[in-house]
Amino acid sequence: MELERQFNPVDVIELVAASRDWSFERPCDDEIAMSVAGVWTEYAVSFSWMPDNEALHLGCAFDMKVPEHRQVEVLRLLAKINPQLLVGHFDLWPAEGAVMFRHALLLSGGADPTSQQAERLLTCALENCERFYQAFQFVVWASKDADEALACSLFETVGRA
Repeated sequence: MELERQFNPVDVIELVAASRDWSFERPCDDEIAMSVAGVWTEYAVSFSWMPDNEALHLGCAFDMKVPEHRQVEVLRLLAKINPQLLVGHFDLWPAEGAVMFRHALLLSGGADPTSQQAERLLTCALENCERFYQAFQFVVWASKDADEALACSLFETVGRA
């Protein structure tokens, strides 16, 4: 039984992007793409409505190209990072050499996303990307192994100088 939706779930994402003054593009009704400035880099964020799965898919890509000779170590890093995440996961798309955070919000039975869910989905993606961006940088550009990169990137200082 197919349910009729009152509106497209991507419309909620558009409202959130507009409220934050983020520029966005809607190439079609079921997709929206935006560029979001982080502390470390710009993130290319896209949402796609997948009606067959009743899922709102989020992809958040780094502005980083992983050279072929570093892809195996990036995969090792992904294997260490992903178990730490409560929701979502990082992927490496080898053909593009791109690292991407992915997550999906299931909206089964005709459920509509709330603006709070959309905000949380975006926040979760950006927080995880910001948290682990340096680890990916250490592996790709400093030729560190996954353990070293993760240890360096998660180092937190206490207090202020």
